[in-house]
Amino acid sequence: MLAASAAPSASAAAAPPAGARAAASAAAADDDAGGDPTAGAAPEAQDDPVAVEPPLLDPPPVEIATRPPPLHVEYAQYGVALAAEINLDPGAACPATERFTPCILGSGGGLSVRGGYRSPGPWYFGGAYEFTKLDSENLYRLGIFQQLRAEMRYLPDIGYRTAPYFSAGIGGVVYGNEWGVETGGALIFAGVGVELEVSRGAVIGLSCVYRPVLLAGWKDTANYERETAIAQFVGFEFLLEVRSEFGRR
Repeated sequence: MLAASAAPSASAAAAPPAGARAAASAAAADDDAGGDPTAGAAPEAQDDPVAVEPPLLDPPPVEIATRPPPLHVEYAQYGVALAAEINLDPGAACPATERFTPCILGSGGGLSVRGGYRSPGPWYFGGAYEFTKLDSENLYRLGIFQQLRAEMRYLPDIGYRTAPYFSAGIGGVVYGNEWGVETGGALIFAGVGVELEVSRGAVIGLSCVYRPVLLAGWKDTANYERETAIAQFVGFEFLLEVRSEFGRR
């Protein structure tokens, strides 16, 4: 009897009460719920668009296009040109009162050669020789009007291959039949032009100048007396020039 009554007492002491088992189960559930704080927040974070949006990136810097600084280069610049001389007024060499006297000083065309120094800045200084065959109304077989000029150009830097320029100069002239000299004088001129830089060493251009010419009086081959005159010309040139580099500053 004592053994039988002791066995139930031992089993009752070993088995926890029902209330204790329920409390342990609730505590385990609480531990499962609170042990990992991110377990329940993960679905909410996936539903939140702000949480999954990638971080904003700074926009790339915008480079402002700037013109490179000019090269300070000195050149020897030389070339040839097709020339045209348009006679606006022959002056006293062909007086309007003498209608039956042929005018020996007309318009014409020819060639010119030039060479000079192009500075690192906007200036060009040089010289030119030009010969043109003028219309002499058959008084000359070949009336050649020759010019030797000192000239300058001012070329502002506008940052393009095509650039305008202003030109001016002074010089001397001779005129006669077949390269002969029957009269001579002096000239001045001023005008404008434009040049296109085809490459670093070559340019083409157009120019237009106003050129008054003072000619001394003379007797031509037909024995007509020509008075001292101021003839007025407009000159046009189509230029082809090349550059040879001197050095850099």
